[in-house]
Amino acid sequence: MKKLVICILILLLVTGCTVVRIDTSNIDTIVSVILSKDNTLYNRVGRGYKYYVPRGVSYIDTDELNDKLYSNGNYYYLYVDTISYYEQIALDYKEDSSLYYSRKLTKDDGFKYDGYLEIKEDNNLYYITFVYNYAKIESVVPKEDINDVVLNSAYILSTIQFNSDVIKLMIDEEKLNNREEKYEVFKNKKDENNTGLQVFD
Repeated sequence: MKKLVICILILLLVTGCTVVRIDTSNIDTIVSVILSKDNTLYNRVGRGYKYYVPRGVSYIDTDELNDKLYSNGNYYYLYVDTISYYEQIALDYKEDSSLYYSRKLTKDDGFKYDGYLEIKEDNNLYYITFVYNYAKIESVVPKEDINDVVLNSAYILSTIQFNSDVIKLMIDEEKLNNREEKYEVFKNKKDENNTGLQVFD
């Protein structure tokens, strides 16, 4: 019995969890560490996709494929591009050195998907556009909140998982609803009283 308890304790010590500390003072480190992990967590489900909302971030509302999130005084606007995912449309982005921050994320650099992170400064506010994994998060924040917003956005974008079957149904349904029909609004009709007048519908 004693040996069994000791074996179980040793097993528990050997199979522990690994904790990765992230240097949250450096945007490059945040992006590289978070996006390099294979995150499969989720706690939010949308039409054709699901993702993880980190602790401290609150879900507010959804409008079509746009989700509104909130954390520490900042709003996050998430747009999930299911069409680009389904069609596997490539992303084209060129880094811009005139911006506060501009970085292209490519599979060649070890990322799972292509994307980019762009931060523009305007009147002491910073407009963040983070595109990754066929989704985009936009937010306008003060300088001191940039790293937190980038960290939360990286978690959200890296956990997005798509359901191809649901997306295909959505696309097929859209095609059915958008069928064109020809209407003849001003079609001529002869007057049934044979007065020779033409009546328009």
